[in-house]
Amino acid sequence: MAEGKVKASSKIKTVDIVLIGMFAAILGILSQIQVPSPTGVPMTMQTFGVALIGVFLGRKKGLMTMLVYVLLGVCGVPVFAGLSGGPQALVSYSGGFIWGFFILALCCAIGETRKNYVFKMGLGIAGVAACHILGILQFMVVAASGFVESFLLVSAPYLIKDILSVLLAYIIGGVLRKRLAKAGLLD
Repeated sequence: MAEGKVKASSKIKTVDIVLIGMFAAILGILSQIQVPSPTGVPMTMQTFGVALIGVFLGRKKGLMTMLVYVLLGVCGVPVFAGLSGGPQALVSYSGGFIWGFFILALCCAIGETRKNYVFKMGLGIAGVAACHILGILQFMVVAASGFVESFLLVSAPYLIKDILSVLLAYIIGGVLRKRLAKAGLLD
């Protein structure tokens, strides 16, 4: 009997599949809201979407959502910024940020479980920092530029917007989670 309980608890629920697919689609849409830049790294709403995914869905479902989003993009579905897709996006000027989204979602998911708002925001900012570091490093390699130059081109102009995106995701995601849980639509 105990074996049956383990099997049942390891299955993913239909509502989880729907949430993962829905949030992957939302991230694909938010990726298209952009302001182009001459560096090839556009200003988008992706950071907000990724942070919201972490806050709202938590660690497991949040990371699964990021995986679905990236796999869709790699398969050619135009979910990345600028309606782009394909495996080349992961090795492009902005591909490091896509890799960093996993860390950002995870940090925001962990942060949402904390009561201390300073600690929560600290984790969100750490996620933004990790995402930006991966973005800078990949841009350095692809563009054959130095760290400071890469930081000034693809990170510095976006830092304030990305930190505010995380703050907004904590506020909106927290409210949504509480209301949906109260309505019996979430665990």
